[in-house]
Amino acid sequence: MHKNIKRFHLDGTIYDDSFIPRLKEEYIRILETQMKLQGYSPRLDIEPDFTIHYTGKAYDFILSLYGAFVGKRNSECLTGIDKNKPIFIQQNKSEGPSLDQESKSNQK
Repeated sequence: MHKNIKRFHLDGTIYDDSFIPRLKEEYIRILETQMKLQGYSPRLDIEPDFTIHYTGKAYDFILSLYGAFVGKRNSECLTGIDKNKPIFIQQNKSEGPSLDQESKSNQK
């Protein structure tokens, strides 16, 4: 089934060009968090759009990311969606036993 794609965007001004790469990555993380809080998951097959314009004193920018609605619960479990296929967040196996495993071992 096709999912509607929604554009999430942020615009603003950056006054020092040395901050542009770091701020771009930070703003992408902010938009992804905002997206997930609304129940959307990033579309990994659509690159973020970042346009910048020098005004003579500063750099005006517009950043756009695209997401598909998956629901608030599902958005927490997904890294994103790639061509309508969900990409789940990988769990670290080195984090130790889960709570279920610990409770089972305590019951023995």
